[in-house]
Amino acid sequence: MNDFPARTLRIGTRSSPMALAQVDLVSGLLRKHEPDLKIEVVPITTEADKWQGDLAQLGGKGLFVKEIDTLLQRGQVDMAVHCIKDVPGDVPMPKGLVFAAYLPRDDVRDVLLFPEGSDGKTLDDLPSGAVLATSAVRRKAQVNMVRPDIHVVRVRGAVGSRIDKLDGKKQSDTKLDAMILATSGLERLGMAHRGRQVFTLDEMLPAVGAGALGLECRKDDEAVAGLLSMLNDEQTMREITAERVMLHNLRGHCNSPIAGFCVTGPDGKLHLRGMVFNRDGSNFVRSHMWDETGGDPAVLGARVGADLLRQGARDIIEGIPH
Repeated sequence: MNDFPARTLRIGTRSSPMALAQVDLVSGLLRKHEPDLKIEVVPITTEADKWQGDLAQLGGKGLFVKEIDTLLQRGQVDMAVHCIKDVPGDVPMPKGLVFAAYLPRDDVRDVLLFPEGSDGKTLDDLPSGAVLATSAVRRKAQVNMVRPDIHVVRVRGAVGSRIDKLDGKKQSDTKLDAMILATSGLERLGMAHRGRQVFTLDEMLPAVGAGALGLECRKDDEAVAGLLSMLNDEQTMREITAERVMLHNLRGHCNSPIAGFCVTGPDGKLHLRGMVFNRDGSNFVRSHMWDETGGDPAVLGARVGADLLRQGARDIIEGIPH
């Protein structure tokens, strides 16, 4: 797109190694279309990055994106790279902003890690009472569905520092016997070799938007929107749309115990699976539907959301016992 104005493209991003790696990826893809593109990376340490406690107390994972979105709205940056799983589903898009592109999706599966030197390979290798670390309610619930005897604790921070805690190289509140992380995150950081058991989608359904990066800009910035749209993967956009409509209809936020994953079948039709659990995985509902018409992905998302609500998903999300 040779008519991109002779201006510097300012990319707002979190300052974590993972976020900066994602910006490097996007910068490289943009320069394939616009070799002389000038890019300025604007790293931001968000309030959520500084907070070491339970994110729900601070207002949820949406805070990772909120501060960057504010800079984008004010014109202090021109675009943002967001992990879609961190974008809240229970609130509308910030005024004046739009996702101009979704990159082709990475591996959405979760993976189990053991400390350096451990012989452990799978969840079954953990003894009763073992301590497993994860940051996600969704993972905790699904682990407890099959291994209620395992003690699941919350761990936060950059992926590298989490792994250091697992290996005992960094102080942790308790000795960790295992940890669950995202396969795509390990791959982006060149640490995929640390994974032992990659969970199947039947064993652990991913978060809505897992493995997907969204490129966000101001709706009225046609030059940037046009440039970003060249990177858009139409299939990913359709799948994410279905998942996020389901999440929105469930009034789900980033700390809700909700999982959802949409795939495109060989026939081009979408299949969407959704699950809602309570925090210990002892109560859950699930739904799996496909788009028989090959039409609007939002309709499929709404159907799966409605089916989960009919089964009692709202009470489970709100923590109302049955």
